[in-house]
Amino acid sequence: MTTQKTKRLEILAISGIPEVSVDDDIADLIKDGISRDGIGFCEGDIFVVTQKIVSKSEGMTVSLAAVVPSSEAIAISQKTNKDPRLVQLILNQSKEIVRLDEERGILIMETHHGFICANAGIDASNVPGVDTVTLLPRDSDESARKIHRGLSLDTGSRNFSVVISDTFGRPWREGHLNFAVGSYGIAPIQDYRDTVDAVGKPLNVTMVATVDIIAAAADLVSGKATNTPVSIIRGLDYESSTGGMNVLIRHREKDLFR
Repeated sequence: MTTQKTKRLEILAISGIPEVSVDDDIADLIKDGISRDGIGFCEGDIFVVTQKIVSKSEGMTVSLAAVVPSSEAIAISQKTNKDPRLVQLILNQSKEIVRLDEERGILIMETHHGFICANAGIDASNVPGVDTVTLLPRDSDESARKIHRGLSLDTGSRNFSVVISDTFGRPWREGHLNFAVGSYGIAPIQDYRDTVDAVGKPLNVTMVATVDIIAAAADLVSGKATNTPVSIIRGLDYESSTGGMNVLIRHREKDLFR
């Protein structure tokens, strides 16, 4: 009789990362953190980095005082009771309005990246300063690549991956969850189509959003108020890939709810 080895997965928060400013090198901050915490580096590590510090380092922080709202933004702000300057930023970062709930003041947008989320992902939490907000990175996949390149310089390895995460609400369920908004070095989706399940039945539609699961799991140690914006998923078997978020964006013709 053979004994199957128990799988073990670790989720490690990196502590002591300082407040991030424009042009700070996220890879350098991570290297300092894993050295300081004695975590080290292992082949196959997945570094999960919250969007907020990526946006700060890339200068995607905006003061509302510098925003001049358009007539469209003012009209929407009057319906939703939102700051018209914030509405203008939301419109600037979006392809279209998906839903507008006047009573609750909710704007669900499709961003230029193709993400469907509230306020186009614009957020004021964990941002110093009054009336200051962060926007999503312009290209989160490129942000992940940049961090990956920086980490490669010292580790001498490319056998690891980077996931950029952000918090979105979910349709049909209460509670927010961390999702991936950028990745590099890992296949975003594990495709089980044309395989069989444990009892031999064919799987025809099953595709697992691996990077979203990773982003959600990392949030167990990278809480919203714990100042731990980077964590490591260690011990997970995954498929390497240089692809990014495009494979996760559902094409409009397949969207049954718009």
